[in-house]
Amino acid sequence: MADKTISKVDFSKYFQPPSLKDARRRRREAVQIINDFSIPEDMQHVGKGKKYLIETYGCQMNEHDTEVMAGILEEMGYQETSEPIDADVILLNTCAIRENAENKVFGHIGTLKMLKLEKPGLILGVCGCMAQEEVVINKILAKHPQVDLIFGTHNIHRLPQLLKEALFGKEMVVEVWSKEGDIVENLPQSRRGHFQAWVNIMYGCDKFCTYCIVPYTRGKERSRHPEEIIQEVRDLARKGYKEITLLGQNVNAYGKDLPNMENYGLGNLMDEMRTIGIPRVRFTTSHPKDFDDHLIEVLGKGGNLCEHIHLPVQSGSSEILKIMGRGYTRERYLSLFHKIKDTVPNASFTTDIIVGFPNETDEQFEETMSLVRECQFDGGFTFIYSPRAGTPAARMTDNVPMEVKKERLQRLNKLMDELSAKSNTKYQDKIVEVLVEGESRKNAEVLSGHTRTNKVVNFSGPKSLIGQLVKVKVTNTKKWSLDGELQEAEVFNQ
Repeated sequence: MADKTISKVDFSKYFQPPSLKDARRRRREAVQIINDFSIPEDMQHVGKGKKYLIETYGCQMNEHDTEVMAGILEEMGYQETSEPIDADVILLNTCAIRENAENKVFGHIGTLKMLKLEKPGLILGVCGCMAQEEVVINKILAKHPQVDLIFGTHNIHRLPQLLKEALFGKEMVVEVWSKEGDIVENLPQSRRGHFQAWVNIMYGCDKFCTYCIVPYTRGKERSRHPEEIIQEVRDLARKGYKEITLLGQNVNAYGKDLPNMENYGLGNLMDEMRTIGIPRVRFTTSHPKDFDDHLIEVLGKGGNLCEHIHLPVQSGSSEILKIMGRGYTRERYLSLFHKIKDTVPNASFTTDIIVGFPNETDEQFEETMSLVRECQFDGGFTFIYSPRAGTPAARMTDNVPMEVKKERLQRLNKLMDELSAKSNTKYQDKIVEVLVEGESRKNAEVLSGHTRTNKVVNFSGPKSLIGQLVKVKVTNTKKWSLDGELQEAEVFNQ
């Protein structure tokens, strides 16, 4: 393979920098459905006798993107490896949500430099959300010539063509935006599990929260047709999958862009899921603004719809929520929360919260604390605010001192810990249904899985139960998990 050279990238061809005005305008553009994916004939066997490694950072959407890229590479003849030294292609599937995630990726790119020197034929690629950021591409161009390939979230279906350019060309290959707004069906997938699966039902986000880079890296909201989703889920049911999670950056906005289907939304799709023979169905991630009464009504029907709702609030202050561009108030969130709680009484709730957003006062932070106390969340993801380049919030003065942010986060996490422990005590001596996912991370002699309400349960049992639904009696409750004793395995003939 020829040595790579770095030339000046024409960003007007490959890259669309974040623009709130342009991004809002794109919502009026038609979505194209592409059904004719195929591996070019001259690339169908290029990976024979070679291996690939994909390292994934970030959310479930990134995990599922990795499954698609793995499927494409395997159709080209590549086999998966977990050892970088054995790989002929290494792809870093990246996340742009937090600065720490970016720093971790750049640190890893640096460590791979020596491997690249040892194996000059190795193809090293950076993909995912970070690859949609101009500042990231500039940094790679300036400091990391060992990278051969950069492509974005909208270009995964072009992996065979991009890999061909990287293998046989002389320049770093960069393609990060050319197909924003399309939906590509019939992509191969190499699923990581055999009893749990992620199913994309929509892509992108049109909410434009002022702190969030996702609408720019993932593109506009675009929904898959329900027939395609239902067919995929039925296929998973036939293969014996026990649990699926419907994915979207803003999953309960599903259907709003579907032509000639004005009244079809996530509630309708979830109602269809109830008729399919999979024991468990979940969805993530929700936005409170789009969580409508019909969806709540359908969730109240139960069946295979799991009683766990992830409902990010971000702040308990209406003033901060307005600056964040969240589109709802504290009162609206609490009204929604209690409506869901009343309809699905056994539901568990988790959330996301940012502390130290620009201009957040002590009083506004206390409003967040009081909301958390009222909702009694089962758990949550808490973060210190950090600006993301290209977002409106990045232009705001980050005027909350770091020591104040850290103190607020510490107090919030202490409260979250207390509420999680309190929530778990309700399971003491109860018999719960657990999907056995594997060995416990702390003890290979112990099995671990989740309840329908997304609680972690650890118990002793034979490894043959992995992938099965079992009954477990809770014998001990901890802050973030439950211990139990196996009662019986549940057999599903659906």
